[in-house]
Amino acid sequence: MSAPPIQVTEYVRRPAPGKLGKAVNTHSNFFEVKQLPNIMIHHYDVTVTPDVPPPVNRKIFEQLTTSYRESDLNGARPVFDGRKNIFSPKAFPFESRTFEFKVKVKKASTINLEELHRFLNGRSALTNNCLTAIMALDVLIRHQPAMLYATVGRSFYTPIGKQALAGPLDVWRGYYQSARPALGKMMINMDVSATAFFRSGSLLELVVKIANVRSVDDLRRSSPPINWKRIEKTIKGLRFTVSHRERAKRSFKVFALTETAAKDTKFKLQPRGNGDPAAPEEEVETDLVTYFKKAYNISLNFPMLPCVQAGKNIILPLELCSVIEGQRYMKKLDERQTTDMIKFTSQPPQVRANNIKDGLKILKYDDNEYLKEFGMKVSNEMVQIKARVLPAPTVCYHAQSRDANFVPRDGAWNLMNKKVTQGTTLGSWGIVVFGTERDCPLPQVNKFVRELIVSCTETGMTIPNKSPPVMYNNPHGDIESYLKNAWIQTGNAVKSQPQLLVCILPNTGVPLYAEIKRVTDTVLGVSSQCLQMKHAREPKKQYCSNVCLKINVKLGGVNQYLAAGMMPFLAKPTLVLGGDVSHPQPGDNTRPSIASLVGSMDNKAARYAATVRVQTARTETIADLGDMTVELLRTFYQNCGRKPERILFYRDGVSEGQFAEVLKTEVADLKAACQKLEAGYKPTITFVVVQKRHHTRFFPTRREESDRTGNCLPGTVVDQEVVHPVEFDFYLQSHAGLLGTSRPAHYYVLYDDNKFSSDELQDLSYKLCHLYARCTRTVSYVPPAYYAHIVAARARFHARGERWSDTTSSESGAGEASSYLTVKPELMRGYCRIIFILRIMIVGRCSSLRWIRY
Repeated sequence: MSAPPIQVTEYVRRPAPGKLGKAVNTHSNFFEVKQLPNIMIHHYDVTVTPDVPPPVNRKIFEQLTTSYRESDLNGARPVFDGRKNIFSPKAFPFESRTFEFKVKVKKASTINLEELHRFLNGRSALTNNCLTAIMALDVLIRHQPAMLYATVGRSFYTPIGKQALAGPLDVWRGYYQSARPALGKMMINMDVSATAFFRSGSLLELVVKIANVRSVDDLRRSSPPINWKRIEKTIKGLRFTVSHRERAKRSFKVFALTETAAKDTKFKLQPRGNGDPAAPEEEVETDLVTYFKKAYNISLNFPMLPCVQAGKNIILPLELCSVIEGQRYMKKLDERQTTDMIKFTSQPPQVRANNIKDGLKILKYDDNEYLKEFGMKVSNEMVQIKARVLPAPTVCYHAQSRDANFVPRDGAWNLMNKKVTQGTTLGSWGIVVFGTERDCPLPQVNKFVRELIVSCTETGMTIPNKSPPVMYNNPHGDIESYLKNAWIQTGNAVKSQPQLLVCILPNTGVPLYAEIKRVTDTVLGVSSQCLQMKHAREPKKQYCSNVCLKINVKLGGVNQYLAAGMMPFLAKPTLVLGGDVSHPQPGDNTRPSIASLVGSMDNKAARYAATVRVQTARTETIADLGDMTVELLRTFYQNCGRKPERILFYRDGVSEGQFAEVLKTEVADLKAACQKLEAGYKPTITFVVVQKRHHTRFFPTRREESDRTGNCLPGTVVDQEVVHPVEFDFYLQSHAGLLGTSRPAHYYVLYDDNKFSSDELQDLSYKLCHLYARCTRTVSYVPPAYYAHIVAARARFHARGERWSDTTSSESGAGEASSYLTVKPELMRGYCRIIFILRIMIVGRCSSLRWIRY
């Protein structure tokens, strides 16, 4: 009798590789570890007192190894992660020791890499020893660049090739590295990254850029006045040096700006004896201009400007300060800066591949003394892997369409000669222009309305009301009152309940958009469609057609579906779920997280309903998943007349470190929800995590196997070489590239009652990507997870009292809490309305639901 198989994973073990589709070869930004260390690696825990940032820790570590390598560290070249962990190729001659600088080093463990070899070859589970070994390799490859360059997370950045962003910032190119286990080997995943840094050099010039004026002379103006408080907030914490004391290497930090100009900033000068060349024989009061002239023979050019306060008793003129290089900008970029950043980072595949190779030249793995000491060798060539391009499904529109059924090419199609599957009737609607008639004249608005009506009619909608009322409002006024009045005027115009408010916005700013969605979703209970004024001024048919798709699904229509037999897994009643949790910005400790769940409402997975919950901030699991699932199970039954026999859950926003917690909690909640609905009800469940935040990229090896942007073709799937050694995961690049290098979605199966084969799950996931209702393209990951992400982000706008900003700081949120923080999730009486509107946003209202007002 044969022995039972070894349990090598708590998740789903990988089935046989898929075979469906056309075989192609691609390169990926992984580099094979040709030789792993063949030694015992010694792990030490390090504590630096007091607690200081990683860059300071690294300087201390460098001084420690320089001073004690030969005498106390056995001549080893250890590596350090900048926080708590030291890894050494040789054992130190002590178990625990405290060095000067208050650095305590204590032996933690000894790592045998044989266990890692067994894991990579599928003969052992991923143990803590394996995880520590992988961490050691990660620290090893990042140690040297971290000691030489500005480091953020797993990336290091260099000013080589930097470019200016709008305002006081530059964008630097960085290089990301991560040691990753793969099939039978370790790989180094390397990618390019980018982040914003303050521009080094004159602090005064930096202030000019922040103030958005042309020159330093413009800082003197009084109308409109310079916002010095805003400037102070931007530069606070910046480190700088001064030019009047060239011998001193000391750096300073900006604490504040003085409220008075340099010529009016007075202080008491202490008597001689402290080394100050301008010190008098006895204490006198002087001003900054006089002091610098007397002490350093410097005549200040801009005595009318504020000064920098760099400490309790340190005040320095702006013009003498120079910003130190390599200081990262931590706040959110504004619209112009974001545009500049996108231009810098959107690199065609071949350009990105070449930039990655440039990073290799900087890293010089072959010449790295630390890698040599540990006995590790890394290939300098990208790995070549076998991929497949899955066949596209047949997409269907209304039977009366001239091109009712077709197979998309290159992941995109258009609405020419096509009518939506189920068009709705739009009878009561209004146009709300947030601006003046001078901004967007009435004839232009009417022209846009005519073009929109034509496009909607051609795509299968019915619009009997050809002259909706047009209302102009102040974008900075009382938005709620404006929308209430618009709702009343719209209803009175045709004597019926308004269905839609089309809102024309002057820009893409968040505050106005957020308030419109809050009011229409939670106060008025009416669908809204926002669009930019520039599109209303010059309406284009393709744009109007895309708006029509959104309007149709918001009113309850269905745009497209896949032909019968395209998704055999859905032949039995199947509930396709998508889940996500949206968290507040980093540093925000007042706002909660928002969990969302969407579920399919038909056997074509073309219509979805949604539900949301508020939960404790930064809780990654969906806390109320059980009750949310019950809601969607009931809605599925009301629409389909049957309970689902299968549940396929695509979960967005989960990192690898959270897999175990999410699996344990959320699968149990799904099962409990089924039991709550009916005792003994046990549909088969498959739980798949969808990840987009990763650094894996694929590069076609042949031009004919790429799309027009040079990216891999839509439907490219990879389930070999760069995937997990034993667990069921794969990469799927389902969309056509528009700009830059496409990022594939990473699908990771944590639980599978349905016993999917690789081909079955990969094919189903790719075909679902053709059913995103809001555009005529395949999308980058499955619509259920995509919708869940949209719903969670949208629900954040529903809180009353939010102060949205286009340049919200990552440190924001310290002010007044929003109204939803004071209401318990289970007692939120307005949720029935919110859920209802979110259903409209995705697919329209479900006929069995009853409108409930409170």
